[in-house]
Amino acid sequence: METDALYPPIEPHDSGELEVGDGHRLYWEVSGNPDGKPVVFLHGGPGAGTAPWQRRFFDPERYRIVLFDQRACGRSTPHAGDPETDLSAVTTQHLVADIETLRIHLGVDRWQVFGGSWGSALALAYAQAHPEAVTELVLRGIFTLRRSELDWFYEGGAAALFPDLWEGFLAPIPVEERTPGGLIQAYHRRLVDPDPAVHVPPAVAWTIWESSTITLRPDAEKIAEAAEPREATAFARIENHFFVNGGWMEEGQLIAHVDRIRHIPAVIVQGRYDACTPMATAWDLHRAWPEAEFTVVDDAGHAASEPGIARALRAATDRFAEVSGS
Repeated sequence: METDALYPPIEPHDSGELEVGDGHRLYWEVSGNPDGKPVVFLHGGPGAGTAPWQRRFFDPERYRIVLFDQRACGRSTPHAGDPETDLSAVTTQHLVADIETLRIHLGVDRWQVFGGSWGSALALAYAQAHPEAVTELVLRGIFTLRRSELDWFYEGGAAALFPDLWEGFLAPIPVEERTPGGLIQAYHRRLVDPDPAVHVPPAVAWTIWESSTITLRPDAEKIAEAAEPREATAFARIENHFFVNGGWMEEGQLIAHVDRIRHIPAVIVQGRYDACTPMATAWDLHRAWPEAEFTVVDDAGHAASEPGIARALRAATDRFAEVSGS
């Protein structure tokens, strides 16, 4: 994993679990300067959880860095890797409310919101619901859950780029169920089955497909991690749960409602060769929101760990660190 462009590793100085209702408890942590500028990191997936290296996008001398694991993944409980975990209270609206609950719990007035991939969708949703709480937005690998975006990556569009890897994604689904536009639903039927013999193979296939295609060059370590059954089950179950429900949002909502956040300083960072969330979505957001700075990294795919994307994200947080706001 490329992290040379980022700040050195740091450890949290505070952490805990926050009850947010519906039986869910969120793991959260704070690192960096306790008196620094607050920033909240929104991880991808949905369902990926956070990792220690993600603290490193922010200057620890100038930022109060908040990471948390969204409902049912990472170190939050209950965990979607356990088939009995109910996901009915895991929706975009619940996660937006959780971010606000965490902000109040930590005594933060306003904070910078940093999110990539699914985290960019959640950042847009949160900022549009609570613009008064956001000082800046740093967004990467733009994803807005439009039908065209889901069809591209999970219904066969991206197979044109990765026909060999696509065969692995298709493998758990019988030929008769590989109908046009029906793969996400076919996966859903298996991922909700309580029997590990039924849900684990498609969960691993779903997660390996994504981890194999998010970087310009394959990351063997990330691909191997994707095969761990419990985490793969959580990741695939939560993503699929969101996708079959369209994120509980109107089609195109996150771009259509940009006027609510047009006044918020923002940076959009997009890898030109992003096969997971292709640049067309970032371009649509850019055209709707020209005030936001738009940075295209010409030698990168989707992952925040890729050198050019990491450098662009750090440059954005460094610049915003100079702007007052707490």
